[in-house]
Amino acid sequence: MQVIGVLGGMSWESTQSYYRALNEGVKHALGGFHSAKIVLVSVDFAEIETLQQQGDWDKAGELLASAAQNIERAGADFLLLATNTMHKVAPAIEKAIGIPLLHIADATAEQLMQDGITRVGLLGTRFTMEQDFYKARLQDAFGIEVVVPDDTEREAVHRIIFDELCQGKINSDSRERYLEIIDSLHQQGAQAVILGCTEIALLVEQAHTHVPLYDTTALHASRAVARALKG
Repeated sequence: MQVIGVLGGMSWESTQSYYRALNEGVKHALGGFHSAKIVLVSVDFAEIETLQQQGDWDKAGELLASAAQNIERAGADFLLLATNTMHKVAPAIEKAIGIPLLHIADATAEQLMQDGITRVGLLGTRFTMEQDFYKARLQDAFGIEVVVPDDTEREAVHRIIFDELCQGKINSDSRERYLEIIDSLHQQGAQAVILGCTEIALLVEQAHTHVPLYDTTALHASRAVARALKG
């Protein structure tokens, strides 16, 4: 079994979902007392969040690249960046390490393609919804058309992530707002919706809507387990 490197803490609420999913995946595959071999480095999200708001992605990339190097030195065979938004700095991280980075958008896109999804809605932070680092990867590398919410809806999605979900708050009114936005994306032709922020799955589950949901945390972790066991 290969050692899975996890760069987390963005936020820790979603990183614990990764830890659980990785261990449950290995136990499901191997049974008994088996669990995942993991090297985890968790950063202080306050530092990263400040750099996000300042638009200082270069500095954020430097911080995460340094943390990734620590993970590599600790013996990880490949790396998971346990966040969607910070894949914006994935190139800086990949440049700094010698182990592969398993990209969260690739893990998601592979499942979408397997399921025949060609037009998908995307929820996430405003950085993920508005900038090209995530959308363009889906569109250019996999041919998947991406639909995002309108300005007002994007603001609501972003606010709920930072003001509530990253603070460990689960609000039923916010869930209803998300479900309204998911329905709107579906009405615009999205065959499914990506939960493109690792915290969103803490609020919205498939049981809440008839629109197919793609939980990036679960998909990312599943691909990591498969890779670790194959290795």
